[in-house]
Amino acid sequence: MPAPLVALDGVSKRYGEVAALDGLSAEIQGRVIGLLGPNGAGKSTLMRGLLGLTPLSGEARVLGLDPRRSSFEIRARVGYMPESECHLAGMNAVAYCVYAAELSGLPRAEAVQRAHAALYFANLGDKRYLPVDGYSTGLKQRVKLAQALVHDPELLFLDEPTNGLDPESREDMLRTIASLPEQRGASVLLSTHLLADVERYCDRVLVLDRGRLLFWGSIDELVGDDGVERYRVRARVSGPAGAGAEAGEGDAEARLGAALSARGAAVETVSEGLLVTLPADASTGLIFATALELGVQVRHLVRHRVSLEEAFLQRLRE
Repeated sequence: MPAPLVALDGVSKRYGEVAALDGLSAEIQGRVIGLLGPNGAGKSTLMRGLLGLTPLSGEARVLGLDPRRSSFEIRARVGYMPESECHLAGMNAVAYCVYAAELSGLPRAEAVQRAHAALYFANLGDKRYLPVDGYSTGLKQRVKLAQALVHDPELLFLDEPTNGLDPESREDMLRTIASLPEQRGASVLLSTHLLADVERYCDRVLVLDRGRLLFWGSIDELVGDDGVERYRVRARVSGPAGAGAEAGEGDAEARLGAALSARGAAVETVSEGLLVTLPADASTGLIFATALELGVQVRHLVRHRVSLEEAFLQRLRE
């Protein structure tokens, strides 16, 4: 089994009485990993600490290296896209990326070559000689991505890379990020508070809240896709559709729910009708057979999967 990209063992960070990070322990591995949490959860603090920019207590390793002793080696192998603006005034994108590459230890000639390649990858090829000061928010986000990958890192820390982007630019940025493992051979730790970014593009997720680790694992594990069959069911009294059938809908669902409960199903009344969790040895045939016996018509049945938003909010409430 490959060594984890990031290993945390009791990692903490305090600012006076405030715990920005509170005893985090996890072995983080994956291709595109979501670092998910509300604003103030500790996401940026964790990234900065792993780069050696903020001192941490506990034990941390990035690509097997200790940030307290090997911060320069880590930054030579890890690309960092901060949340805040980081360009230098008066520079165009080429000059800025060359500067970032040289800071990572590349010689001048290679830094220039890598800068052009990174800017083309970030879709800034035709704008690379324009002053970054005049860039739109979307272009500034792209030049931050380019400087993060200019030295060909093994791992990228991207802190809120879609902040301030319109929907089209956001989607374009996310597609670029999702291509990094294949196109650049780099794994990605993507910090965001946007659930949709994680659900569509990340294979694993780390959830933080107020400095605490709430969850680490796959999206399926977070949403509880444990193989148990759950269905949303709507029912009504059998007979021709009409006012009478609609009026009897609530009673039909109540009777169907009670009968299914008596047969071992877990039934919950929700706004969309019934949420039915079937026994391990049962199929949807149990629902239809029970409805038939009661003279009830099943008019809607769909497999239920907990959304990432529901799972995330549940973790925050725990």
